[in-house]
Amino acid sequence: MFTSFRAARWLRTLNLVLQAILFVALFGGLNYVAKNHAWRFDLTRNRKFSLSPETLSYIQNLPRPVHLVMTLSPESDNPEARGLIDEYVYATAERPAGRITKEVLDVYQNRRRAEELGIDQPDILVLLSDDKRRVVTVNELYALKDKKRHSFHGEQVLTAAMLDVASPGRQKIYFLVGHAELRLGDADPSRGLSAARDQLKLRNFDVEEIDLTVNRKIPDDASLLVITAPQSKYSRAEQELLRQYLGTNAGRMVIFLAPGTSVMALGLDDFLLDWGVLVHDDVIADTGAENVAENGDLLIRAYAQHPVTKTLIDYGATLRLGVARTVIPDPGRSLGGGLHTVTLAATSPTAWGERSFRGGVLPRYDPGIDTRPLPGMDPPDRLGVGVASERLGVRDNLPFSVRGGKLVVFGTGDLIANARIEQGNLAIFLNAVNWAVDRDRQLRIPSRPVERFQLTLSAADFSRLRYALLLILPGSALVLGLLVYWTRRT
Repeated sequence: MFTSFRAARWLRTLNLVLQAILFVALFGGLNYVAKNHAWRFDLTRNRKFSLSPETLSYIQNLPRPVHLVMTLSPESDNPEARGLIDEYVYATAERPAGRITKEVLDVYQNRRRAEELGIDQPDILVLLSDDKRRVVTVNELYALKDKKRHSFHGEQVLTAAMLDVASPGRQKIYFLVGHAELRLGDADPSRGLSAARDQLKLRNFDVEEIDLTVNRKIPDDASLLVITAPQSKYSRAEQELLRQYLGTNAGRMVIFLAPGTSVMALGLDDFLLDWGVLVHDDVIADTGAENVAENGDLLIRAYAQHPVTKTLIDYGATLRLGVARTVIPDPGRSLGGGLHTVTLAATSPTAWGERSFRGGVLPRYDPGIDTRPLPGMDPPDRLGVGVASERLGVRDNLPFSVRGGKLVVFGTGDLIANARIEQGNLAIFLNAVNWAVDRDRQLRIPSRPVERFQLTLSAADFSRLRYALLLILPGSALVLGLLVYWTRRT
């Protein structure tokens, strides 16, 4: 029976069916094992697909889930960010309580979803956890060198942001009012701070105004106080509240002081000198055409290395200031006591501080009267327009310091007004806020170099490559075919 053609055909068919079943069963079993008992190995040189042990210890204990939305534009090219986000998702896949999920959103093609999430720009990462949210731009994930992406520290930035949004509570920022300061609820271009308020809320801060003449106390939940262009004097009681908050309670403050009202008239002169900050009663003038915009804004491009100015240095950003005054570290300050002051931003060497400025009159430098840079001050030959001061207390000569107060003073009143808070101005303001409330502290996670591969070919190389693709490869296949044909024939 088995010698018949029909039986042989059926036997061969059964053999093929069994082979197909075994083939499907093999691959089905391999996929089952891979899904339920997966092993992953990162064989890349810089371990670009591996999270650090510190990050893993943090995200595997998140108290709440985090949803990460990555917005894209047609020109987006961020492979490091995409790979990193995938690793966060994979690392928390088995933890429903603190799971990290992702969503890639094209804000131009999916407008409904973008409006639902309150997102209106590409190339940002929005981290959401219950009612808290944090926005991180893609550029914040990279460190620049020569205006090119040099290293990737997205793991540090995103891990810190996830810890922030997943933790209960929000940091609260109070803007002082009662002295004709700029107001949060005002949409006026020159006197309003509504845009600054929205930017802070977008970054998960609670923002509120406070009048110390009414409250007579700085709230215990104040993470930061902001003073914007006050015009009248603070009472002795208010001055004492500010002094105790910043000194005794290690508080944090950012102050914007417009020219025209002296710090003595505001009652803040002794307070600022205690923190090593000297504010001149002048108006900065500059004769350099490249240092003044067409509308008269003062252009600032010189910065010291500091967390507040890091973004501006990396991206070559420019500050645009309206009327500004000189702010420098006090030359007579005590160098002890753990007080550290630094000039954040400075004018060009052609600027001076005009002390007898009158509107409509062309300013002119008067030696011995107007303000010029002091010898030995850093940066040399420039006037400061912003100073950061920090007090660190060292205990018992131990090799670490304890938290102290932080103060940032800018010599302009409208740097964050609605008409100016963009690009460099927005960057330095947000950096000052983050530094003051300790959001800038970096986790001990190493940065990774950005790998670039470049193929350089000359015109002759291109010609040889073209002929190889068009002639040599097809010709080789043709010759091989002819050889096979000739072999069979013979």
